[in-house]
Amino acid sequence: MSNPLTVTMREGEPYVQYEREFDFPVHEVFRAHVDPELYGQWIGPRDLSTRIDVFDARPGGAYRFVQSRDDDEYAFRGVFHTVREDDFMLQTFEYEGYPDSVTLEYATFTELPGGRSKLTGRSVFPSLEARDGMAATGMETGMTEGYDQLDELLAAYPRPSRGAIQQQ
Repeated sequence: MSNPLTVTMREGEPYVQYEREFDFPVHEVFRAHVDPELYGQWIGPRDLSTRIDVFDARPGGAYRFVQSRDDDEYAFRGVFHTVREDDFMLQTFEYEGYPDSVTLEYATFTELPGGRSKLTGRSVFPSLEARDGMAATGMETGMTEGYDQLDELLAAYPRPSRGAIQQQ
């Protein structure tokens, strides 16, 4: 893909910071993060399929999704704390296979010139060991593949012609 994911994990700090630009408007990128039908199509590595069990992207809402490959399943859950349309999300994230290790996830959506956008995020882990354990699972590869799939998903959606009025 033309827009690489940048992931930063500083030594000795229990954080992961990431950034990725998209050749799509901020509203479309944000929508793909809060619409369960879209989210399930792009999140995670290419070789996993995703089933959304719960997805209520509003302050106080919860989510749970299960990813699978053959007979293996990986379940994730969390709570949305702040959801500001086309701007910001704050949520928790927990891999059910590693209970009691909940991360706090920040995501900022920024409009760029030319109908482009940038996603900037930070994951705060409860410990350095938890961060390193998640990183060892192939987290960066899964994120890269997921955002590449998001690009492909957004490219497949028709866009209104310039000057057209979008129906809400």
